Amino acid sequence: MIERICHIDKELEDSIFLFGARQTGKSTFLRQKFPDSIYIDLLDTTIKGRFSRRPSLLYEMLSNKEVGTLVIIDEIPEVPELLNEVHRLMSEKGLVFILCGSSARKLKRKGYNTLGGRAYPVYLFPFVSAEIPDFDLQQAINYGMLPPHYLAKNPHRPLSAYIDVYLKEIKEEALVRNLNTFQRFLEVAALTDGEMINNNNIAQDCGVSANTVGNYFDILEDTLLGFRVPAYTKTMKRRLVQAPRFYYFDIGIANHLLHRKELVRGTAEYGHAFEHLVIQELRAWLSYKESMEQLSYWRTYTGQEVDAVIGDARVAIEIKSVEEVLPRHLKGLKTFASDYPESKLLIVSLDPINRKMGDVECIYIIDFFRRLWSEGI
Repeated sequence: MIERICHIDKELEDSIFLFGARQTGKSTFLRQKFPDSIYIDLLDTTIKGRFSRRPSLLYEMLSNKEVGTLVIIDEIPEVPELLNEVHRLMSEKGLVFILCGSSARKLKRKGYNTLGGRAYPVYLFPFVSAEIPDFDLQQAINYGMLPPHYLAKNPHRPLSAYIDVYLKEIKEEALVRNLNTFQRFLEVAALTDGEMINNNNIAQDCGVSANTVGNYFDILEDTLLGFRVPAYTKTMKRRLVQAPRFYYFDIGIANHLLHRKELVRGTAEYGHAFEHLVIQELRAWLSYKESMEQLSYWRTYTGQEVDAVIGDARVAIEIKSVEEVLPRHLKGLKTFASDYPESKLLIVSLDPINRKMGDVECIYIIDFFRRLWSEGI
């Protein structure tokens, strides 16, 4: 059994929303961690149907439970009307809830009860390296870190099914007018994975307006299929790029949409996937450590860039899939350091010889992951 790092106290005092993309392992995680809880699975069509017809059934079912009883409702966005009853049970009966879902969009879109801040959000991500005893870098870069895909002997089929199910959900929720256009957008977005977002260019490729493209990116974020990394712009010395970068939430999804298979070291495709994996790991680390620091990137209009900036320029990380780090690979970090001299400078690569090159620490990716989860950066 793989033990997840996501931290939820065994003795919960407050209710939570547990969000995570489909197949990140939310249900398995909750069933293993809280085996004695009351568990309501809204993916069961019979149960979903009964609660949909009469949401007050939840109150009737739970109103006689002891104060502090833990109730898990899996896929609460399937019947968001239940949130009124959840709120009532929390207020009147002192019950504690874990409300699980793979999308907050249904709740946002129709203005459903979000419990007035009485349930805080927690996110479950795909596997991270520290959760896997014999972490396989090549497997992760090729197929991603979603549990069913990383552990599969032949991940191509489940990856294809994943996109099909996602598109079916988009259609059922009527989030877009033209599903074919949205499917084309998913592929174009994959081409810009890890790159700065240019809505106008993407709009031309998809045959829609720039505003529609912006809405499509919002859908990807709200349904947890992707995320945007903002540009770090706190400077008085240089003119900086301000457009965000986009990443799919798991590198396996981007690879599948781009038809990338068996990536080879030294290729541009491998380099993109390598960077994505590190960004994916950093994002999960910041969330699991409940850090208040933001993940961003830095780029000047002259083309100097740093792939990841942690917090207020506390750490700057360049990500290169090279097997030998050379002085020319440090150019972006050196430029960054001239503006932010207090920053800790790292370059993460495939170079197995960890060392200092001036003010820059060169660290092998596996060692970087180990340090990240053991002592932090």
